[in-house]
This record gives sequence, structure tokens and C-alpha cells, in this order.
Amino acid sequence: SQISPRVIWPVLCGIGIINAEKSEFNEDQAACGKLCIRRYEFGPEEDREWLTLCPEEFLTGHYWALFDGHGGPAAAILAANTLHSCLRRQLEAVVEGMVAAQPPMHLSGRCVCPSDPQFVEEKGIRAEDLVIGALESAFQECDEVIGRELEASGQVGGCTALVAVSLQGKLYVANAGDSRAILVRRDEIRPLSSEFTPETERQRIQHLAFVYPELLADEFTRLEFPRRLKGDDLGQKVLFRDHHMNGWSYKCVEKSDLKYPLIHGHGRQARLLGTLAVSRGLGDHQLRVLDTNIQLKPFLLSVPQVTVLDMDHLELQEEDVVVMATDGLWDVLSNEQVAWLVRSFLPGNREDPHRFSELAQMLIHSTQGKDDSPTGERHVSYDDVSVFVIPLNSQSQGGSGY
Repeated sequence: SQISPRVIWPVLCGIGIINAEKSEFNEDQAACGKLCIRRYEFGPEEDREWLTLCPEEFLTGHYWALFDGHGGPAAAILAANTLHSCLRRQLEAVVEGMVAAQPPMHLSGRCVCPSDPQFVEEKGIRAEDLVIGALESAFQECDEVIGRELEASGQVGGCTALVAVSLQGKLYVANAGDSRAILVRRDEIRPLSSEFTPETERQRIQHLAFVYPELLADEFTRLEFPRRLKGDDLGQKVLFRDHHMNGWSYKCVEKSDLKYPLIHGHGRQARLLGTLAVSRGLGDHQLRVLDTNIQLKPFLLSVPQVTVLDMDHLELQEEDVVVMATDGLWDVLSNEQVAWLVRSFLPGNREDPHRFSELAQMLIHSTQGKDDSPTGERHVSYDDVSVFVIPLNSQSQGGSGY
């Protein structure tokens, strides 16, 4: 496989990346490494710079990230170089609360939050909620950086983002896009992320168009129909659903219903405004619908969904891993097939110090349509494929410091 030109910091895991050569530069990018989180220290009140950052490490964790670019590799490269710094800053802003029994209202005798301490207790705010908030804010900050950088350089593009952070005995998986992470154990397969596509987020997207119809510029209809309507359908009764509906109902077709649908196509062919196959990600600030001035960015969320895996509450074994991969892998392999490959490979290679990297390479090999594929089946992915294999037992033994 061909490793992306980015520098990958050493950390205990396995990684494999292959460029399917759909573009000259790999639109998949990856980053991993140690997160070194410092803490704030409070100085004299008369000192205008009374809040300073201590140079020593206060809390450490590990970070893995996959970025799947579209419209070129620029956004993915920026995200791979930027997101971990955004996350470190966001975590440093809340690190005191992360290590306290509960998020404190006062630090070192100085009020940093006007909220009533009782509010924290009533809401049940925990340390992990601060990490989730830091991840959400980091994605948004990184998205803004990408927007500024691409505009300044005259480049375009966007990317999906899938991030895992090991911190204080928990694994946080943040996803914005259609990459996927799963937990594979001897007797369990657990999804740790959900894909965000125009179809999975239909109601959110339709509701935005309902509240701000000007975003559609009178070119699209927000309603969903079983198929693209034609002039012959005028006055006919057809199935439809709107933003407030999980089920379906009937309506008589009007002229406005003949406009191009907000979400067109089904499954992997579904497109937002006929343009984009994902509904969350970073970048795409300049992306417009073909031959129009309609922007897609208002419909694209940079905020991730965050899943928390409490490793301290699991009886972890040596073969328990998290598999993170871009959609090039999941297009041709199911969760069950990936789990079968993991369970078939790891037990027989316990003495191999490179077994996790070799497993990542084998997963990629299984998507290349080779006759000697480990599954015995010829699966072919024509997309870039990137895979992380993260051994959880090593992360759990490390505790909060690595």
C-alpha cells in the first residue's frame, strides 16, 4: 500500500493507506499521535495576563484521525495538519474540570463560570461531557480554519472527518461524514459511529429548507417523493414526506413539486442538491450547485456525532480492537466480514510486533479484488482506502498517561 505523504507520529496501532489513483494526490489523509494537554495557572489579579498556560504536561492521551477528501486533497491535508491542534486548545480550556470530581465553578478562587454550581449537579454534567464539547468545538474551529485557508489560496474542496481520542480510560469517537469505526471483540461487534448522508439526515436538511426557503433559490423542492416527478404527474396523487414526517402520506402533484428534489437518488447514489454524497464534514465553503449560485455549506454540518466507549468497564483482551476506516473499505466489506478477518488474523500472530499494521494492510488487501484475498471472495473498491487498527488493551493499561 502507499502511505500518504503526511508524517504519521508513532503510536501503538496499525495503519494502512492506499491511493486508488482516482486523483494524483491521495484524497485520504491520516494523523495520529500523543495528545499533550497543559493546564492554566492563575496569576495576580492586577496582572492583565493573569491567566497563563503552564509549560508542563498535565494530562496525556492518544489521537487518531482519518480524513476523506472530495474536490481535491486540500481540505483533507489542512484537517490532518490542524484538527489535533484545535482539539488540544479546546481540551486545555476545560482540563481543570476534566480532572475534578465534577466541573468546578471556580478555579483557584477565581470565578470562571457564572453558572450556579447546583446547575452542574442537576444537569449531571460529567468530565466526559467536557471532552465531547471540546471535540465539537474543535471540529467547528478546524472548519473555520479550512474555510479561510482555502479562500486565501484560491483552492476548493472538503473532507469527512473521523477521530478517535483515548483519554482517562475512555475512547471518544467523533464522526462527521461517511467513514466508520467499529469495536471488534471475541463475542461482540459494536458500531462506534454512524454515517451522515443526505438520506440519513433527510429531516434535518428538509427542516432547514423549511425555515430558510431562500436557500433553495426557487430551484429545488424540499419534499421527498418516491421518484423524480414529471409534467405528466401534475394533478396525480403521489406519495411524499416532509421534514416533520417519518412516515409517508399522499398529495396531489403541483407545479412546484416538479422542481429538482433537495435530495436526489437513493443509497450510495443519493446526492444533496444533486451535488454531494455526504451531509457532514469540513470545508466546502465555496461549493455551489452546478450552474447556479446556490451554496451547499448551509446544509453541511461540521459538528460531529460523538460516541463514548468506557474502556475501564470492559474486560479487555489482547485481540480487542477498534477498526477505523474511510468509506472505501465499508463500500465492499460489512462489519461482520471485517470482524471475521480480525478474529482470524490476530490470535495466530500474537508474537508479531507488527501484527496490527499487518492486519490493517490485510483489510486493505481484501478490497483490491485479488485472487488470494483472505476472505476467498473478490471485493473491489475503486476508492482510496485508509484503515487504523487500534488495540484497546494497550490503551486501557496506559490509563490517563502514556
